[in-house]
Amino acid sequence: MKHSARPRSMFPALISLTFAFASVLVTMNARADIYGYIDEQGAGHFAIEKLTPRYQLFMRGNATFDSSNFLPRSGQAPVAPDPNFAKTPLYHYLSQHPGLKKYEVFVNQAAKEFALEPALLKAIMAAESGFNPAAVSPKGAVGLMQIMPDTAERYGVTSDKKKTVQQKLTDPRTNIRLGAHYLRDLLRLFPLKQDLVIASYNAGENAIKKYNNQIPPFPETRNYVQVVAQFYQIYKPALSKIAQLGTTETTDELPNTNTSDTESSARARIHLVIPGRHALTDSIPSIIE
Repeated sequence: MKHSARPRSMFPALISLTFAFASVLVTMNARADIYGYIDEQGAGHFAIEKLTPRYQLFMRGNATFDSSNFLPRSGQAPVAPDPNFAKTPLYHYLSQHPGLKKYEVFVNQAAKEFALEPALLKAIMAAESGFNPAAVSPKGAVGLMQIMPDTAERYGVTSDKKKTVQQKLTDPRTNIRLGAHYLRDLLRLFPLKQDLVIASYNAGENAIKKYNNQIPPFPETRNYVQVVAQFYQIYKPALSKIAQLGTTETTDELPNTNTSDTESSARARIHLVIPGRHALTDSIPSIIE
């Protein structure tokens, strides 16, 4: 998240994924197909192009934001997803990642407070930080939802004798709540324009206004909107319920999860490859034990 005309590197450094974004320009109707595989060490690798023969098509880039304003819905029957997709190892890897489970309680609290769908917060968190509370972008965005310090100060977070704003942003509850608050405000700024809400989270609302309330012509931002849309589909309740039914059918294909937290963290790494950009770091120590 930032507030300038150019987007920052949006994916961080933790979650056993590898995302690689194409450097070519994309059109307004860009599709972000997602390819991936799980390597011998149990790490998941994902990209929006088939970088090597090991990458196989995981999701086609035709996802859209079909929930009105990302607000919680009631009394509406969900569209039935493909149960076979929900049984794939790559889907299980994304949907059952331990980092997601660890912070889900804060996601649900923030979603309820700001009347958002939890699936939206999960999708952005996966795309922004890979569930790493200490992730820091080259531009200075921090934490799970990649909040800029000046944005945090807009919402009342200040430094004190014990912690700086940056250190406070590594606290999961604080970071997720700020991200949810900012998304709620973006929804009010761009009502019924879900794509613009997500684009502005990446590039800043001023960039959207500069381009006459259209998604800016930044390859990263346009790809980002598509990838978040894809993740949003994964974290929607309808697909999650079907995935739970298929869990036992996928575990034999997945790495052994009986490992220590240190071992899990070591293999739960995102290595984002964007030509000309730098990966995020863990330069701010997390305040979480």
